[in-house]
Amino acid sequence: MIAQQVVDLLRFNRATICTAESITGGEIASTLVAIPGASEVFSGGVVTYTVHSKIKVLGISDIELGHGVVSKEVALGMAVRARELFASDFALSSTGVAGPGPDQGVPAGTIWLGFASKSASGAVFMQIPPSISDRNAIRAAAVEASLSLVLKAGLFAELHPQT
Repeated sequence: MIAQQVVDLLRFNRATICTAESITGGEIASTLVAIPGASEVFSGGVVTYTVHSKIKVLGISDIELGHGVVSKEVALGMAVRARELFASDFALSSTGVAGPGPDQGVPAGTIWLGFASKSASGAVFMQIPPSISDRNAIRAAAVEASLSLVLKAGLFAELHPQT
């Protein structure tokens, strides 16, 4: 299970992680805290589902939002601000459209996942194929992909795998 691997890796490195979620609605956080021992590594999370909450809770700017609420800039801003908010070593964020139809011209299955640490930050784009139209399947794919970012070699250079 990927969440177990993430918790184990963070615990091994004595590191913490937090989340700022939109499309995943708290499922990244929920998936992590379902793992025994997560309290050692999970520092907190926010669900900023609306534009208003992204602005008020995370301080997402008009400039970032000018790229669209489902954008690299917003995903990155969410991760960076969450890391600051929770004084965490690492942060993950998610923004996108779960469907069933498009939102503001953005097709269902369009997702941006953000990540931030003290040495690296960025965002990864993913597009779920239109053949997958189930909201929950789209959201589950975003959760899985987000957690996998922690395990990708070099993305969080501070994390060293268990030996």
